Amino acid sequence: MISPVYRANPQRGPQICALIVCISLTCWAPRAQSQGFDATTLRQPIDLAAGWLVHAGDDPAYARPDFNDSKWAPFNADTGSLHTIFPNSSPEVVWYRLHIKLAPDEHDLSLHTTAMPGAFEVYVNGVRLAGAGRFSPYVPYDASGQFLIPIPDRQLTSGSLLVALRIHIDRIQWSLPQPGYQSYNLTFGQMEGMREHMWYWIVGSKALEWVDDLITVGMMFGALLLYSTQRNRPEYLWLFLWTAIGVPSTLLWLYSLRHTFPLRWHIVDVLYGLLPYLMAKTYCAFVGHRIGWKLNYFLIVAGLAQVYLYWKVLFGVRSFNDNLIYFAPIALLELVILPWILIADIRRGHRETAFLLLPLMLSGLWAAGLAIAIALMQVPGLRDPAFHFAQHWEAARFGSFFVIYSVVADILSMFSLALIILIRSNRMSRQQAVLESEIANAREVQQVILPQAIESISGFHIECIYEPAREVGGDFFQIVPVSNERLILVIGDVAGKGLPAAMLVSVLVGAIRSIADFRNSPDEILAHLNQHMMGRTNGGFSTALAALFTADGSVSIANAGHLPPYLDGREVELPGALPLGIDRGAIYEATKLQLELGSRLTFYSDGVIEAQDKSGQLFGFERGREVSIRPANAIVEAAKAFGQMDDITVITVERLAVEERRKVVQTTPACAPA
Repeated sequence: MISPVYRANPQRGPQICALIVCISLTCWAPRAQSQGFDATTLRQPIDLAAGWLVHAGDDPAYARPDFNDSKWAPFNADTGSLHTIFPNSSPEVVWYRLHIKLAPDEHDLSLHTTAMPGAFEVYVNGVRLAGAGRFSPYVPYDASGQFLIPIPDRQLTSGSLLVALRIHIDRIQWSLPQPGYQSYNLTFGQMEGMREHMWYWIVGSKALEWVDDLITVGMMFGALLLYSTQRNRPEYLWLFLWTAIGVPSTLLWLYSLRHTFPLRWHIVDVLYGLLPYLMAKTYCAFVGHRIGWKLNYFLIVAGLAQVYLYWKVLFGVRSFNDNLIYFAPIALLELVILPWILIADIRRGHRETAFLLLPLMLSGLWAAGLAIAIALMQVPGLRDPAFHFAQHWEAARFGSFFVIYSVVADILSMFSLALIILIRSNRMSRQQAVLESEIANAREVQQVILPQAIESISGFHIECIYEPAREVGGDFFQIVPVSNERLILVIGDVAGKGLPAAMLVSVLVGAIRSIADFRNSPDEILAHLNQHMMGRTNGGFSTALAALFTADGSVSIANAGHLPPYLDGREVELPGALPLGIDRGAIYEATKLQLELGSRLTFYSDGVIEAQDKSGQLFGFERGREVSIRPANAIVEAAKAFGQMDDITVITVERLAVEERRKVVQTTPACAPA
């Protein structure tokens, strides 16, 4: 994004040593070297540089073609300076007069003005044709506007024209080596050629700025989109804020291409006071560097200094030397502080950070060169050489095209950031592919360790449905027959989701299988699982419930922080206890109950109770109790339709009314996702 000082300046380039004078213009035709200008052989647009007469003061008569200006001082905008003509004074208003000789049949002539000082008027043969700003009281206008001024044919009949300029020159302009009118401010020629000239000027002088703004706006929307999908990446938020602060100024700049307005509209440029902080936060976030209090203090001071500078611009009290307030801290930040941080990141092995380093240092060199030039201009005898160095250091002109080095650095910076984002996105895609492969493998492992075929005991019918919220879940259950007459059921829920929870599930399932070989009591099973988890979960825990069923309908249940089951639609009251993995000395108490013929015992994971609709309302215990008498798949579908938020496991154990002592093998979709 182009330097905010450059855009906020009432003279655009001249006031920040950006485009203060044209360097040896060779674009159109030779300039007149005597007083006045001979346009009888005019073939193409020409910048009006030589032949002017100047005078200080403010008298409306100076615009009249019959006014006697024989005692006025001659002036050439390419080679002269008002400091030579007015060595001991700085007049606020200066008039310029140029006599132009025309061919007898000349017609359709026009003038094109650009980058004129903050208040000016253009007169042709005493008639005011254009102007901007206010002279008294002085109200400067933005200097970016383009004026294409047609000259009425009736003023061409005399064979000559008197072009008069009334220009207000404020203290900012007088602080420059060449204040006031510059040769590129006014161009003269045929209307058709002037239209082309104006568009060449708009496109040529702004081409890089167009590119810079388009890239910056694209980066702004891209960063916002990336942050909306990756909230854990603060660098995208800082990049969005950094690129967004220039949007109001860019819109104002686009408006200024064909319109003029009071300079104080540039109040929006005060947002650039945030530029040092947001730029530093963006770069530091990209390399994972935490900004300390010293750097924070520097960034705040640098931002306040720039706000102060913009305030002086808006109220017309800034001098050219005040630009040092802008360039010095930016040079220090871009040439020393941020490169030091980036180099440290490169040394840590992040080689792609090198892409950020080059454009940052180019921008820092640009700011440092201008800061040094402004400082040298304070030394007697070095003012003019330092000023001319600043001209060449700021920009280069190739015909109608300007190459502004700060804009080139901005474009390279945006490209380097985009390249870093692309590299990291590609790396994340590869990591995501590896992770998805690992998750798929974990899901296969989980499908193996969760039972697909349920062995029951005579007289019971068992259904189970398992529906993970993600690819792999944190719920687990095991149904282990220990004989034809006894069966152990364990259901639980590991804290957390995803791959870590799935790995802990595999640990618990393996432990359940080994414990059931020598322990049948539910309280002992939970105690052994608790001991097995201690020191292996990195602070994690799991709820669990164990139940022992016998063929005569007796059930023994112990609970470790899990939801109690429902018996025929009524919640079974169980003693409370800590979940597994929290307290090595936790004690679990078994509760016994009798399952009558035709009765059903329903076990849930908390994914049923914690299902949530779009308004945030929970499925809740009351609904959970009401649906507990339904088949397992109906309960799961009810919870999913309400709004699944967590893994859902439902197991129903029904004692058959007609007992048939046989081994029943059931293969249901219950143990795979429903």
